[in-house]
Amino acid sequence: MNFLSTIVTFENLHEVRRLCHWGPIIALSVIAICSTMAIIDSIIWYWPLDTTGGSINFIMLINWTVLILYNYFNAMFVGPGYIPLGWKPENQQEAQYLQYCRVCQGHKAPRSHHCRKCNRCVMKMDHHCPWINNCCGHLNHAYFTSFLLLAPLGCSHAAIIFIMTMYTQLYERISFGWSTVKIDMSAVRQFQPLMPFSVPAFAATLFALGLALGTTIAVGMLFFIQMKVVLRNKTSIESWIEEKAKDRIQHYQTEEEFIFPYDLSSRWQNFKQVFTWSGTPIGDGIVWPVHPKCHQHTLTVGSVTIHAFQVQYQVVEDYNGACCPVNKGIQTFFRTPCTEEPRIPLSKGDVILATRGTKWWMYGDKVLHDDKLRAGERIRGWFPRRCVEKCHYDTASSDSTSDKKVN
Repeated sequence: MNFLSTIVTFENLHEVRRLCHWGPIIALSVIAICSTMAIIDSIIWYWPLDTTGGSINFIMLINWTVLILYNYFNAMFVGPGYIPLGWKPENQQEAQYLQYCRVCQGHKAPRSHHCRKCNRCVMKMDHHCPWINNCCGHLNHAYFTSFLLLAPLGCSHAAIIFIMTMYTQLYERISFGWSTVKIDMSAVRQFQPLMPFSVPAFAATLFALGLALGTTIAVGMLFFIQMKVVLRNKTSIESWIEEKAKDRIQHYQTEEEFIFPYDLSSRWQNFKQVFTWSGTPIGDGIVWPVHPKCHQHTLTVGSVTIHAFQVQYQVVEDYNGACCPVNKGIQTFFRTPCTEEPRIPLSKGDVILATRGTKWWMYGDKVLHDDKLRAGERIRGWFPRRCVEKCHYDTASSDSTSDKKVN
């Protein structure tokens, strides 16, 4: 397995420290609780050695656990792939189309972005995921998306086991008054359960059921979001760049035609760019197949222009910087960005230069007065979209553009 070879390699042994973070601790705890309780309840409900159905159920349960952990650890330890420190294009003339990263002391290859958490420029960066404590990018995008598919499937199977275990064990003990709704219990009554189903066991099963159902819903939604960008051969960052580019064209009423350069015009071809039988995606993470009307640096040049094209907003509603604000609407509460990037408190009258966002949240810089601003300081983070109103489009100054371009 790829992730085992990554762990035992001496120079990459420090990657094991990624486990010492709240994201992997919570994720692995949920996997451990659901898997352990599902195995125990399978033994109570449907003993695997007596019937074919019980054996298939047990084997499938073990299979889900193994596949989930395999893809999870690959997504974490294989990593997204990083642009080499000090990298520069072979053709020096192409450097004029690329952004320069002062931290990595090199140019950013097409589709790469600098991650402040990983402190490296990441190949085809999609986002930094706190649950794997690593970025999702070129090399681990398939593993990450597979994990998002397998986790809801495994949790759905576990939830069925939890429900059936509680039903069969409480069937003879409690009368629900469902005289017309019965489930055939003949198969599970052929043996006596090896473990007693006590009150603590019932409480633990109910708790695991809540975790399984919550994981199925939350992770399932993330899977559909990821598949949407995979089938278009985009990343979450590139989706924002495309949205901003179209917004800019509409605002200035130009006759430009925006073509996303990495969409190969076929969902199957886009899918194969990420998912392969070997598990290794196509390409080296630097040179990419592009649309016939585009070239390698089409999006890179466009993103620099878009960075200079900031949208100015004025704050119309106070915000205290809470991660999941309860007083900003139910959609804002449940659609909070799943990231470790900070939230910024807002007061009425503040001015924000937004650089990206979602339907319910936005990300940008708070404009500060000179007397409040120390050298190199800026306040940047997420805030609810409902707290601001658009003022006008602002083409940043050359200094601001240079700052964005250099990182």
